[in-house]
Amino acid sequence: MERPISRLPKAHLHQHFTGSMRHATLIELAERHGVHLPQSLATDWPPRLRATDERGWFRFQRLYDIARSVLRTPEVMYRLLSETAEEERAAGSGWLEIQVDPSGYASRFDGLTSTLELVLDAARAAERESGVGIGIMVAANRTKHPLDAKALARLAAQYAGRGVVSFGLNNDERRGRALDFEGAFRIARRAGLLSAPHGGELLGARSVRECLDELAADRVGHGVGATGDPYLLERIATQGVTLEVCPSSNVALGVYDELGRVPLRRLFDAGAPIALGADDPLLFGPRLAEQYRIAREVFGFDDGELAELARMSIRGSAAPDALKKELLAGVDTWLATPPGAEEGASAG
Repeated sequence: MERPISRLPKAHLHQHFTGSMRHATLIELAERHGVHLPQSLATDWPPRLRATDERGWFRFQRLYDIARSVLRTPEVMYRLLSETAEEERAAGSGWLEIQVDPSGYASRFDGLTSTLELVLDAARAAERESGVGIGIMVAANRTKHPLDAKALARLAAQYAGRGVVSFGLNNDERRGRALDFEGAFRIARRAGLLSAPHGGELLGARSVRECLDELAADRVGHGVGATGDPYLLERIATQGVTLEVCPSSNVALGVYDELGRVPLRRLFDAGAPIALGADDPLLFGPRLAEQYRIAREVFGFDDGELAELARMSIRGSAAPDALKKELLAGVDTWLATPPGAEEGASAG
């Protein structure tokens, strides 16, 4: 008998805003607004994707943009975060850092500042309802001009300590080098925000190294390409840079052709801090708890190793210290409780 993954306290550090939407919610909102969904987002869901070439990435981005188009009112933004927090609580997550690029919604919600304030208000409401702590990562788009990233960094800095906890860089890493965004990340770091750019997903070790060298990354989104350089892996382990590894996403986008090839075990055994993430469950299907089941069932992680994965996610987060302490204590309790003991107690 195994300990239930849903009872293991953990933090979720890699999930995108629109991509966190429930599929049923997407279907409902599309019908309400008369948005035509392609078959891959409607009946043949989750879509079959392969983003390792430019055409495949464009298709992935197009589907994401279609999904984002149904988020048209403040009420829906509140609903998205409320439902996402419910999913997190069910998975045992006590802290969620959800990443959003306000410029993707600004035209509907009166500009960048109003959009960010709406997301922050929705996050606070979802936090109260669910009991899950929520921090916002403002994420720039590396396919846009670095000046846009600086504008977002200045906005994020204004809300540091008021719900914004980290600054990211997403989208196709083949189309924007880390060095181009150093100025934006410098602004964010000066405000005390964690640096968490994507890297090493579609490109290899060089992409991860640039995130460390140019952006002083505290965490790297994905980072699986680091396995191509043993010296880089040692550096990641020594510096304690958390890699936000998303196994289901890696396979869905064609980075690896099957789950068993994702280098989760290799990264873990090398001492790299790891935070498992779901990335975009709206497009990929599995959510956070499933990533832990993959670690257990595909990679053979025992309960002690799953507990360490959970600890690493908590330590790598921007959660308040008191919450980190509470969650870490909960991990110890989970591991100290014999398998089946909770079910037996509740049955009695």
